[in-house]
Amino acid sequence: MKERLAGLVQALRIPDIRRRIMFVMWMFTVYVACAHVPLPGVDKSALESLFQRGAGLGDILDTFAGGSLRRFSVLALGIMPYINSSIIFQLLVMVIPSLEKLSKEEDGPKKIAQWTKYWTIPLAALQAAGMIGWFGGMGVFQGGLGVRLFDILMMTSGTMFLMWLGEMISERGIGQGISLIIFVGIMTSMPQDVAQTLLLWRGQEIGIANILFLLGIFLGTIYLIVMVQQAQRKIPVQYAKRVRGGKIYGGGSSFLPLRVNQAGVIPIIFAISVAMFPATIAQLFGSPAVINQIAKLGIEEGTVRNAILSIVEYTTPGQNAFASFLYFVLVVVFTYFYTAVTFNPEQIAENLQKNGGSIPGIRPGERTRDYLDRILYRITLVGALYLGVIAIMQFYVGDITGVKTFGLVGGTSLLIVVGVALDTMQQIEAQLLMRHMRGFLV
Repeated sequence: MKERLAGLVQALRIPDIRRRIMFVMWMFTVYVACAHVPLPGVDKSALESLFQRGAGLGDILDTFAGGSLRRFSVLALGIMPYINSSIIFQLLVMVIPSLEKLSKEEDGPKKIAQWTKYWTIPLAALQAAGMIGWFGGMGVFQGGLGVRLFDILMMTSGTMFLMWLGEMISERGIGQGISLIIFVGIMTSMPQDVAQTLLLWRGQEIGIANILFLLGIFLGTIYLIVMVQQAQRKIPVQYAKRVRGGKIYGGGSSFLPLRVNQAGVIPIIFAISVAMFPATIAQLFGSPAVINQIAKLGIEEGTVRNAILSIVEYTTPGQNAFASFLYFVLVVVFTYFYTAVTFNPEQIAENLQKNGGSIPGIRPGERTRDYLDRILYRITLVGALYLGVIAIMQFYVGDITGVKTFGLVGGTSLLIVVGVALDTMQQIEAQLLMRHMRGFLV
């Protein structure tokens, strides 16, 4: 930790890196300012009461939106529609041969990224309509059709603005822009959580033992996350010597690092997006106007409402054991999926063979591929189970400790915060190393 802090201090002394860091800080300021721009049509007291009772899906969305959903601001949707669009296209690339071929071309990834942005617009509009329909069914949204359409337009624009903001951070700042947007969204709710926890303590609703228990879980989770995020399996690689023109090239040994958590926080974000999708669609049908239209088909209004509530309950993690188990399974599945997308054992084996490298005791080619695949499967299982446990922690830590006001303690939020912080620090260190090498060469 001291080394990373020293690296940050050293980075601030370099004008170019300091300028990039300050740009990220300014973008964070813009994000926080926009997150407090409200939209019309919502009864604010009723909305706050809804979240205090426990909004289920709304709590999950509000976590990634940095409290913007609770405030019903222009950034209420956060960046989740863009993530949903990214998931859709990554799946399509795997199942559609033409898209897979396009992704391997020189300009293919740029085209797919452009299509991902275009699809974000209808997905954001659909999610905004579903959210407003849910609020309407709960008696929170009281605006007419014109207000609904205006709010849908503004919420969709807010998502597109965040997508642009993330691109600017990636291009002109330091770190991965979208991840940092989610990071700052989570961190902006921390001061309010701390204040509410202190109010409960002063009101003697919770004791010092509850807070200490919560602090223990908080620190223990951070330690576990850092250990697993840094853990890796080092596979030794031996390079053969080559003779060319009377000179000997190559030789020596190295290692191939396989991280236990190869996929990072992406599987949890994917799982949340998939888990939220049925509930979002169901809530779209929760507005009184839609229910009245369905009732005209001969279906009772109570039956429609019960069906919507059942879909939301059994697909929202934390609502019951089935929903939490389904969420856990989705995290495990997406961990394997994303690891398979980002790490190709066959390609690694081919590159090792071309460069004269081999794993001691393993034949180059297919044997090396099978060996890497077997090792990757085993360590990914550990990483997938770890992510699954971390993902469902947030729904039960409050019940275990008796403190339900501090959302950062748990799993998903803390994993994203720590993971993004570690990745950003690594990029800062890479920038420092690059400039040191450049100065040495020049």
